[in-house]
Amino acid sequence: MTQKQLHARLAAFYFVYFLMLGGIAPYFSLYLKQLGFSGVQIGTLLALMPLARLLAPNAWAWVADHQGKRRPLVRLTTAAAAVSCAGLLFARTFGWLFLVILVLNVFWCAALPLVEATTMAHLRGRLGDYGRIRVWGSLSFVLAVVVLGQILDWTGISWLPLMLLVLFTLNALAAWILPVDQTPPHHEDHVPLVQIVRRPEVVALFSACFLMALAHGPYNTFFSIQLVDNGYSQGWVGWLWAVSVLAEVGVFLLIPRLMRRFSIPGIIGFSLGCAVVRFLLIGWAAHNAVLMVLAQSMHAATFGAHHAAALAAIHQFFRGRTQARGQALYTSIGFGAGGALGGFVSGWLWEHTNPALTFTFGAAAAFIALLVVVARLRTVALTRAPA
Repeated sequence: MTQKQLHARLAAFYFVYFLMLGGIAPYFSLYLKQLGFSGVQIGTLLALMPLARLLAPNAWAWVADHQGKRRPLVRLTTAAAAVSCAGLLFARTFGWLFLVILVLNVFWCAALPLVEATTMAHLRGRLGDYGRIRVWGSLSFVLAVVVLGQILDWTGISWLPLMLLVLFTLNALAAWILPVDQTPPHHEDHVPLVQIVRRPEVVALFSACFLMALAHGPYNTFFSIQLVDNGYSQGWVGWLWAVSVLAEVGVFLLIPRLMRRFSIPGIIGFSLGCAVVRFLLIGWAAHNAVLMVLAQSMHAATFGAHHAAALAAIHQFFRGRTQARGQALYTSIGFGAGGALGGFVSGWLWEHTNPALTFTFGAAAAFIALLVVVARLRTVALTRAPA
């Protein structure tokens, strides 16, 4: 397989995966609201997505690392996720939705960490190539949020489960064209995973990732509802989500240049500072469309730059046969534990306080993470990622 074919197959998976994510992130909370669930119930159901990422990715990654085969697991779990998604067509009560969403996410959360590990192994850590591949996922997310927003304005939000089933099925098909795994040998293969995880710099990195995901809890759960409650249409909701991902596209293309100029801890710290400002704007100025565009543009830092820098650090910390589990830990601790707790807390705050204080909680979590980075990670020697 040529390098061009390799990149194309990986890009195709990212394209379909984030096309599917673009159908969930902006609109699923609106679907749950239409079903009549309270803020606490919505927060609980959406928290199941990151909650599944707390344990399941590590189990799948353990199997992949010990078998040395990631691609068969990606094929299996994406197919099972598509089958599970069909349950959304029938589930209407809180109990049934709880069960369907939990089972769906146990399978769904397996794929991305395994594909990320495969991608970084093939690219040998070259973030320039990674950005050019991963950007197709960002572009498809933009396509999904804009097009689906317009369609749902026309059809109504009740059609969302059927649309998601189509997207999950496409994702399962995309898994069949992934390239064969490549796990190059490394002189640190013998280092136990526990020994790596206990290193102070790794603890600091995962702590910052946990708090950044916690900070995004109100955003992932209630941003669309916050916009609709402030008078925006579902089409406008889609466009504002699209702004965030277009900004993400830009930073993925620029990340090799940024990595050559700035340190990995410096990029993570800057991203956290932007998160503080972003969530305060969403909480206190949602009525101002110009400020919402500005806040969404900061997604370039709060997700794009932060994710790329964290990925580069993890690729350096976790070597050889620990790569998939390193990616899984990043998913579990950050998007899993942090995202789940952020969903639960934001649901309670939304129900018992007000939207402004809910998003202020997110800003406060990002500020604490910034202090962790300044105190514990700023001076860690991480090499510049290869372009």
